[in-house]
Amino acid sequence: MHVPLPDTDGYIDEILREYSDMVYRIALTNTGQKFDADDIFQEVFLAFFKSPVQFESEEHIKHWLIRVTVNFCKKHHRSAWQKKTVPLDTAMQLPACMTEQEFAVYDAVCKLPVKYRTVIQLFYFEDMTVEEISRTLHRKNTTVKSQLARARAKLREMLKGDYFYEP
Repeated sequence: MHVPLPDTDGYIDEILREYSDMVYRIALTNTGQKFDADDIFQEVFLAFFKSPVQFESEEHIKHWLIRVTVNFCKKHHRSAWQKKTVPLDTAMQLPACMTEQEFAVYDAVCKLPVKYRTVIQLFYFEDMTVEEISRTLHRKNTTVKSQLARARAKLREMLKGDYFYEP
């Protein structure tokens, strides 16, 4: 993707086309609720288009969007409104495009603590390396590796007997 100037025709469309799925997946995985993910998605792109940051490359844009999405998700989890409300429908519904096995894995990922959920999302769903995750989240490589290992262990335990063969 070519990084156009902000005043270029189609800049907004190009950025949304390129990064909207990624931002939405991260928000949905972190919040577990479609409506919360929709709100975070809007906040992230509003912040992006208002941002005074001079983006140097596609990589810079991608890392900025991931970092801001993660930060908005953290802010969402800390909000007083979030702490004092209970969703009307706590049961997540199976999206039409997912098999039951894929949904079981997705549901297990959503039940992980946020710090594990985020690294799993970035590593497996966004195909980022440990080094890229480390730079994006401002964590040490060893921290990211430890969080991935712990997240995998928790997922293995949650899905034991269903989708993991344990000899």
